Amino acid sequence: MFYRENGQFKTSYRADQQIFPITQDRLGLLVLLLVAVVGVPLFADEYLLRAIFVPFLILSLAAIGVNVLVGYCGQISLGSGAFMAVGAYAAYNTYVRIEGMPVIVALLAGGFFATLVGLFFGVPSLRVKGLYLAVATLAAQFFCDWAFLRISWFTNNSSSGSVAVSQLNVLGWSIESPVSKYLFCLAFVVVFGLLAKNLVRGAIGREWMAIRDMDVAAAVIGIRPMYAKLSAFAVSSFIVGVAGGLWGFVHLGSWEPAAFSVDRSFQLLFIVIIGGMGSIMGSFFGAAFIVVLPIFLNQFLPALGSLFGIDISTAAVAHAEVMIFGALIVWFLIVEPHGLAKLWSIGKQKMRLWPFPH
Repeated sequence: MFYRENGQFKTSYRADQQIFPITQDRLGLLVLLLVAVVGVPLFADEYLLRAIFVPFLILSLAAIGVNVLVGYCGQISLGSGAFMAVGAYAAYNTYVRIEGMPVIVALLAGGFFATLVGLFFGVPSLRVKGLYLAVATLAAQFFCDWAFLRISWFTNNSSSGSVAVSQLNVLGWSIESPVSKYLFCLAFVVVFGLLAKNLVRGAIGREWMAIRDMDVAAAVIGIRPMYAKLSAFAVSSFIVGVAGGLWGFVHLGSWEPAAFSVDRSFQLLFIVIIGGMGSIMGSFFGAAFIVVLPIFLNQFLPALGSLFGIDISTAAVAHAEVMIFGALIVWFLIVEPHGLAKLWSIGKQKMRLWPFPH
């Protein structure tokens, strides 16, 4: 009864095509934004901000980029970690080599250079698809790992091979405290999430989904596969590149190429699978799952072992975390291939029927 849209009439195309046509959804989003902007900074401690909320926001942003390519356009990519690395190192070089470079402009520049690299490695998608495309994008991961490790120019000739940024500020606002880092990342996620949602709802998003569902039929009805695939690679790489810059600048502060290894690419792909392919909201669900699950297992497994008089070591917890994580991925692929976003959608449908289910 509470979630029904009875009596909510639309009197214009604009009202009918808005992102959240149901009043309850709009109010829920406003409450969520209010909690995110006001509640979290007021009540969350430093650990929650640094270990949970900031990684969650950045991984959500990166997952949105991966979802554009994998979920909406159907182009399998295993090079997301490489595009994050390009975004981070390009933003770093832009920031340290150009005097007075603003942080936001440096991050956007990192996204721009990640777009160029994404377009270059996206060209094979015009000829190959499926497993072959995954291998082609995996080549981007190996190439970028080698380049950032061996070419000292990217690290500003650092002898240790690692880079670092500090004393970040935007228009006089220092981005050093956990709260300021959280709010800075939140602003990026809100802006890019809104842009991505509008893109996938528009004409270009429909082209991506047509290519994903059946590229031959899409070409027959006039959709240009080259434009659709390369535009998906460009948008995805730009968003992932900006997320990589935030991961290096805000979350890590100092990093080396290992921070963006192939494990990062698989992590982002798993976030999309668990959260739901072809769903912007699923990117947030998947990122929350990936961030919270290890922390939950680190607390739950030792407590469970102590109940039975078993001492579970840190190494055992780490191995159990990998096994449970893998089992959950298989479970989602079998039971609910559309991920947590589909479960959320089913729950909303049941709320519309409550308390009179059919």
